[in-house]
Amino acid sequence: MQLYRRTLALPGVRTLLVLAFFARIPATAAGMVLTLHVAVTMDRGYGAAGVVGAVATIGIALGAPVLGRVVDRYGLRPMLVVTTIGETTFWVLARFMPYPVLLVCGFVGGLLVLPAMSIGRQAIAAIVPDDLRRTAYSMDTVSTELSFMVGPAAAVLVSTQFSTQTATLAMAAGIVVVGSALYVVNPAVRSEAEKASAEKVPRRVWLSPRLVGVLLVGAGAVFILAGSEVAIVAQMQHNEDLSWTGLIVIAWSAASAVGGLVYGALTRSFRQVTLMAWLGLLTVPIGLAGGAWWSLMLVLVPAAFLCAPTIAATGEEVARLAPPAARGVAMGLQSSAFTLGSAAGAPLVGFVVDHASPGWGFATAGIGGVLVAGLAWVLAARQREQVPATT
Repeated sequence: MQLYRRTLALPGVRTLLVLAFFARIPATAAGMVLTLHVAVTMDRGYGAAGVVGAVATIGIALGAPVLGRVVDRYGLRPMLVVTTIGETTFWVLARFMPYPVLLVCGFVGGLLVLPAMSIGRQAIAAIVPDDLRRTAYSMDTVSTELSFMVGPAAAVLVSTQFSTQTATLAMAAGIVVVGSALYVVNPAVRSEAEKASAEKVPRRVWLSPRLVGVLLVGAGAVFILAGSEVAIVAQMQHNEDLSWTGLIVIAWSAASAVGGLVYGALTRSFRQVTLMAWLGLLTVPIGLAGGAWWSLMLVLVPAAFLCAPTIAATGEEVARLAPPAARGVAMGLQSSAFTLGSAAGAPLVGFVVDHASPGWGFATAGIGGVLVAGLAWVLAARQREQVPATT
């Protein structure tokens, strides 16, 4: 635990972790609020809700690197002003929008989503030295897991006990609070040394095959998570144990959090591709458990244990490979990779489950992860081959 004590003793780290936890809750609740509003309140069905979610996802993926570039050039506060006003406006007006208007505004709202996920990762790279970043990113990943346990549940509670219109207003209020808190605290996105020595590096130099491989692994990890979530729900519905789904997801998240804490306490890092490959391989046979809900929960644990370490390793690598002057864009690309991985995993595994079985859903998620790990390994090997030729 010495690494954790040293990390938490650094100025600003505790405040950042607490702020990041609360800042990410609205982001984790947004998808559930939109889904329930379109599918239930507007009575358009879950397919229509999925289309709105997909359009918003495209907007988020495209907007994240652009917002990161704004942070790199102008600092954190100007970006916070734009995104806080933009996203708050969307949530205030969303309850009045007919479906076609919501589709268009969902895309625009996605472009202006407050990037709470990437702000925390960028701030960690600025205030935590290299030898403690693995520990800091592990804590950040655990914090994100906790946010995902709170956000969607809160969205369902407000939407069902009150209304989705109330939930959209709650989202608007949450964004105002989060944006204002981040503006006041204004966490550093570059250290003083980085500000003094920051030099612009051409994108073609820092966006190397190895960094692209790191981003691919991040997308692959979230592909597995999103796909597994769909497969879990499908398996429980098939077993007529749907009421136990919440407990399984909590156990899944808890195992991931424990894995993140263990990874953060290690004195050396594991290769990201290795973590990704094992995460995929351990996911493939989960569907064989079938049977009772508790057996599925048990077989999920080994793969879940590697979820947070794989995500944390992604953040650590992006911070190491991206130059400080372009870190915002790099973290934005990482957020885009996560977003696209989720957008691909859920529908693909859902299609497989609809046409085969829940077990094949787990297999698809795992095999997809292994293939991504192989591609990332090829990109890293390609860069290693190029280095001697350029020296």
